[in-house]
Amino acid sequence: MNLLAFDTSTDTLFIAIQRGDQLWQHQATGGANSSATLIPAIQAGLQALDLKLVDLKAIVFGRGPGSFTGLRTSCAIAQGLAFGADLPLLPIDTLLAVAEEARHQHGCTDVMAVLDARMSEVYHAGYRWADGLWQATHALGVCAPETLTVPAPAVVVGNAQAAYPDRLAPAAQHLAALPTATALLRLAPKLIADGHLIEASYALPLYIRDKVAKTTAEREAERQATEPPHPHA
Repeated sequence: MNLLAFDTSTDTLFIAIQRGDQLWQHQATGGANSSATLIPAIQAGLQALDLKLVDLKAIVFGRGPGSFTGLRTSCAIAQGLAFGADLPLLPIDTLLAVAEEARHQHGCTDVMAVLDARMSEVYHAGYRWADGLWQATHALGVCAPETLTVPAPAVVVGNAQAAYPDRLAPAAQHLAALPTATALLRLAPKLIADGHLIEASYALPLYIRDKVAKTTAEREAERQATEPPHPHA
């Protein structure tokens, strides 16, 4: 199966292209750089494997949660490429990709996947590996690091421990893992077989927290509400 996969939800950009048993991988600085470097890197990878977009079965992308800018970039580029080549898309939760990467790297089978959500919060979801597939044990959510409950024997996996070393589940075991493109490729066959491919027009980022900043009007309303009333002249 020929697949292109990429994730731009964290500070690291991951791209992987699979052609049968051949694999091309690319890793670079993500964030704001992703929008400028993603398409040229994909083109280089396709050329390296002597593939064209139309030769692909689908385009797989990390839909979130994660960096707002990164998710918008990922979704927009996935849609653009899919429309141009008439390909379906496979959106995959980034926290599920974190769980899969932790299984691949560390052998974890019961995890709480956690990514730094900035603004002193973390994205989280729980998963358990059984009978050759991941099962959700804890719903996707966002919270302050110190309020996250990690039931034993789950291991905390992701990138949030480095950001909140003293606030995030201090009693739990912590392992580093990121939503890599190769993790997306490992997850893809089962999800495709289960009918999760979608048309490009239906692709949407998964933000969880859909607001990163208050509007000017909201800030002004809050300021007026908290200011003491002016004395009458």
